[in-house]
Amino acid sequence: MQEEAKEPVARHIPSKDLYQTLNLDLKEEALGESEFETILKSLVLATPRTATKGFFNQLFGGRNEHAILGELLAVVLNNSMYTYKAAGAQIGVEKVLTRKVCDLIGWGKNSDGTFAPGGSMTNFMSMLMARDQTNKSVRKEGMQDKMVVYTSAESHYSIPKNAAFCGIGRENVRYVSTDEEGRILAADLEELIEKDIASGFIPALVNLTAGTTVLGAFDPIRPISTICKKHKIWLHVDGAYCGSVLFSKKYKHLIDGIEEVDSFSFNAHKMLGTPLSCSLILVKDKAHLYDSFSNDASYLYQTDQDEFNPGKTSLQCGRRNDALKFWTLWKSVGTSGLERIVDVQFELADVARDYIRKNKDYTLYSYDESIGICFNYKGIPAKDICTLLHEHSELMVGYGSFNGTEFIRLVTINAQNHPSDILDFFKILEQFVEDHAELFQAHITT
Repeated sequence: MQEEAKEPVARHIPSKDLYQTLNLDLKEEALGESEFETILKSLVLATPRTATKGFFNQLFGGRNEHAILGELLAVVLNNSMYTYKAAGAQIGVEKVLTRKVCDLIGWGKNSDGTFAPGGSMTNFMSMLMARDQTNKSVRKEGMQDKMVVYTSAESHYSIPKNAAFCGIGRENVRYVSTDEEGRILAADLEELIEKDIASGFIPALVNLTAGTTVLGAFDPIRPISTICKKHKIWLHVDGAYCGSVLFSKKYKHLIDGIEEVDSFSFNAHKMLGTPLSCSLILVKDKAHLYDSFSNDASYLYQTDQDEFNPGKTSLQCGRRNDALKFWTLWKSVGTSGLERIVDVQFELADVARDYIRKNKDYTLYSYDESIGICFNYKGIPAKDICTLLHEHSELMVGYGSFNGTEFIRLVTINAQNHPSDILDFFKILEQFVEDHAELFQAHITT
């Protein structure tokens, strides 16, 4: 903690020098405690620091002590979440969480959910359920139909991977155009669907995004829901990044219509700040979880009813207790506390956008009601600034692109930051460019 306060960004080690810099070799002989401690400390100090005021690089950050307590307890207890016999009361923790989230969505008692190791996996589970609903024989007979799935051109890269995994195929993913803010266009989606139906394809899934990776855009749910109901297509909302606006009265309108979808996922390790990983997938009708993921195993399911044996609704068998850290956080701060965590991130984003708009050296590319702030500074290529800030251990921030324009992407997802930390980010960036003018001179516009 002292090192983090003193140096928010760990000393950069080029990948080509990693094995010469750190002692990572595994040997036949045991180490003495003193040498082991020294090596372990050097490894810790060389690891990127994701909870500091200098980390704006990924869609997670910060360190919440209540959530960490749950994570530590889960490690110490070491339960596997497939049966009530193996996990006991911890099954209750998971069930209370999924029930509460389903209630917040606005679904009835027939809804349910489960946990999975990351947003890519929850997206995969939604695609499998969509596939199995479209053709109920596919689970036994394999893929016979030419199914297609639809997603925004700005959606997560897991969608084509998952299409390959579940037998639909990468070439049967249709990428729908977006508007100037990166939101899927309903008219273009319907045109694609009707064209595919006429060509003999079977639409299986429409994937919407609540918080696209680069711009943080929210696809419109209600008009797409109407289209999906008309054509009997499974509708999933990938809220891995920003689906947690569900907890905010002020920002829940960004997912207006969420109660109309078939499945919804979000990562509590992103906007809510639990340790990695903590991903939930919820379904309006829990029968789909059983239909797609249940398989009998007499050596495993020996006691209690299916409802308390969540291995029957999970893609995995052995599964760590990711629910506990979310439960300890929620239990300690209440739903109102989770709401505040979400709202703070938007407030920090407003601070950043306000600063950029008032400074002529910056160009802003993103829009309001997003926690991803996309900008460029003095016309310097975003990749150059981000790379050099990292290599000089000043800041960790990434870059992205939209419509052919590349820019720095500042993410205000760490709710433990303060407005002063956001302003310090810009001061560090500006001072770095000034101190290393020779590195940027060829690119600076006047």
